Amino acid sequence: MQTPASMVTGIVFAPLGLALVFTAAITPQWREGQTLVGVGGGGEALLLRSDGLWESCLQVVHSELKRCWPASGAYRRDGRVRLAQGLVLASLFLCGAGIVLASVGVRCWTDLPLRGVAAAGGLSVALAGVLSLTALAVYTHYLLVLGAERLPQPTLPKLTLRPAGSLYFGWVGGCVQLLGGVALLLSFKRPRCPSCPKPAAADTEAYEVNC
Repeated sequence: MQTPASMVTGIVFAPLGLALVFTAAITPQWREGQTLVGVGGGGEALLLRSDGLWESCLQVVHSELKRCWPASGAYRRDGRVRLAQGLVLASLFLCGAGIVLASVGVRCWTDLPLRGVAAAGGLSVALAGVLSLTALAVYTHYLLVLGAERLPQPTLPKLTLRPAGSLYFGWVGGCVQLLGGVALLLSFKRPRCPSCPKPAAADTEAYEVNC
């Protein structure tokens, strides 16, 4: 069987997008900020604070001192963070289900693919891309204020927060998911088959009957 190019593109892009979004989801570098703090002896240390969806980290720059902990406090309770968590989890589930459907639809072990099943998988993957991009858009838009409204007094000097590496992984992964889903959706259209036999002339020929 000659697999259509759209199916090949979709079946490659969908797992790649899933891997990128999953990597972004489990890493704690959605946003980060640096600040100087005083240490004993009159010296100063540069601290790097980073937050992810489920974990936060604090590291002394240019050293191996690093501590991570589950997201907690006002940041964890922030509705926008919880929304991003739910959307990312839904995206991962839908993308995984779409990949399974697409794999069954391609059916490399037979001559004819199940185009409807592959297209259904593409719809699931495309929807997963939309959900992950929505989660990233919400987080990016409110990045500077997530968890800040209910903090009583900051225990550290003010951080200058900015987007971090995991956020970029997520953006790329969401776009790849969307492209893979659209490519699989295109496989629903049956391509022309120039090598297929044409109907016999007798099947289409009209006969005139004279009485």
